[in-house]
Amino acid sequence: QVQLVESGGGLVQPGGSLRLSCAAPLNIFRLVVMGWYRQAPGKQRELVATITSRGSTNYADSVKGRFTISRDNAKNMVYLQMSSLKPEDTAVYYCNIQPWRDDYRGQGTQVIVSS
Repeated sequence: QVQLVESGGGLVQPGGSLRLSCAAPLNIFRLVVMGWYRQAPGKQRELVATITSRGSTNYADSVKGRFTISRDNAKNMVYLQMSSLKPEDTAVYYCNIQPWRDDYRGQGTQVIVSS
């Protein structure tokens, strides 16, 4: 089992920004599509953004234009730059490959958007 490690969450006011980071110690990192997911209380897990090994990105409509996913293949790192945050962005954020694998699940990082 390989555990991914997310960091960078916190409490931020509406309209603010945060940058999430994910360390992904996977031998196959350079070959896989990586994604950021989130899960709000009482809701199902949602795929927020993905990035291919070559850097092609895709976003959920709810975050398009506000979030930017990136990766550093040399460091096995994935990032999520979040701006213009809204209260509805409040959730635990996870990184994982796409499609999700339970055995790669990390602890996640909590993002709370509130005034």
